[in-house]
Amino acid sequence: MPTVLSQSGTSILKAYAEATPGSARLFARASESFPSGITHVGRFLRPHPVYVDRAAGPRKWDVDGREYVDYFGGHGALLLGHGHPEVTAAASRQLSRGVHYGASHELEVEWAELIRELIPSAQKVRFTVTGTEATHLGLRLARAYTGKQKLLRFTGHFHGWHDHVAFGDVVPPGILPGVAEGSVLCPPNDIARVREVCASRDDIAAIILEPTGATFGQIPCSGEFLHQLRAVADEHRIVLIFDEVITGFRVSPGGAQAHYGVTPDMSTLAKVIAGGYPGAAVVGRREIFEAMDYRGDSAALQSPRVAHQGTYNAGPVSAAAGIATLRAIRDTDACARANATTDRIRRELNEVCRRRSIPWCVYGEFSGFHIFTNPDRASITPADIYAGKVAPAKLKGGTTLNLLQIIRAGLLLNGVDVAGWPGGVVSAVHGDAEVEATALAFDQLVTGMLEAGCL
Repeated sequence: MPTVLSQSGTSILKAYAEATPGSARLFARASESFPSGITHVGRFLRPHPVYVDRAAGPRKWDVDGREYVDYFGGHGALLLGHGHPEVTAAASRQLSRGVHYGASHELEVEWAELIRELIPSAQKVRFTVTGTEATHLGLRLARAYTGKQKLLRFTGHFHGWHDHVAFGDVVPPGILPGVAEGSVLCPPNDIARVREVCASRDDIAAIILEPTGATFGQIPCSGEFLHQLRAVADEHRIVLIFDEVITGFRVSPGGAQAHYGVTPDMSTLAKVIAGGYPGAAVVGRREIFEAMDYRGDSAALQSPRVAHQGTYNAGPVSAAAGIATLRAIRDTDACARANATTDRIRRELNEVCRRRSIPWCVYGEFSGFHIFTNPDRASITPADIYAGKVAPAKLKGGTTLNLLQIIRAGLLLNGVDVAGWPGGVVSAVHGDAEVEATALAFDQLVTGMLEAGCL
């Protein structure tokens, strides 16, 4: 079986390479400048990444003129699709007025007011540029507020690349052991273990998690678990942080916290918050953010206990785009449309699996989908995954990197670009044509692999 898979993979990757010579040429140049020739690990693909020339709505075109239905979605940022006219117009207007004032401006105030209107936990707002910065600052604030040092988080959940969160059970080179010791890792969805940890020690400052589960629900998380975490955090004076970098404004206009009716003490937001432009924020309870306030009177003024800089915080162009995006999300059914379309995509792809008698399972919630390649070839349904019948390590990390590459290259060959885990995020402007094109591309991928005898 491994030999057949290798041969099939070689054939698919070769066909992809032949179809994308312009991308190959750019990759050769990029390899002289970038490690592995890429600027983000999510863009890794052998024999070379796809190089995009332009995008509009739910689609994008590469430098060879090939068209793709896009499920990367700006790494989840583009709920309204590429080049939404109102967002583009807002950003364009601001470009002519200045891109960096080095000063406060009205747009940042309006942007924050919209966030506070939509997100239940957002009593106070502090803008950053990336989700990584937002989680980093959020953890610092939690420690300052509680006077405690440790962080409790869950295996598989992603919170950026800073040293406090950029590792699982194995700590990679470059992270100081003392920093790694500041985290207590728990298995996902294991409330008994969380209760045990929090009852046995008094140094947990914060619990942080992706509220729909790791990687937008690749390892699903239930609303019941969130309510249980809220109770544990309250009992032990622990700051509960929802990392809504992906889910914020995408699950619903108020994020996962509004959908599930669980208000965390703090939330981190990025991606959709700025409509695809650089922008992020940490938000939360007023008293936690008092650590960032200047103190005293004019005679004895003191700096904040937690100082925070950032050259590009609340940049005017990002603020303008963010305002236009959040208004559209507040005032239209964008979230509901994206969620409904994604439900159709999941059903159509599972129908391909059923019709072709392959053991893969496509699952997910809201506007995300995940392709489980089911390496054990067990009889698995989406309901089984949500019932916890599949080990988290199988759902995230159970597919070999080689197979992931074959799946993505094979779908690109047939006009669809998915994220490498494999799966994707869907926008409010994906429609019938995109659903049909995706089902056809998936069927063609599966058919080719079946003909090669590797499924």
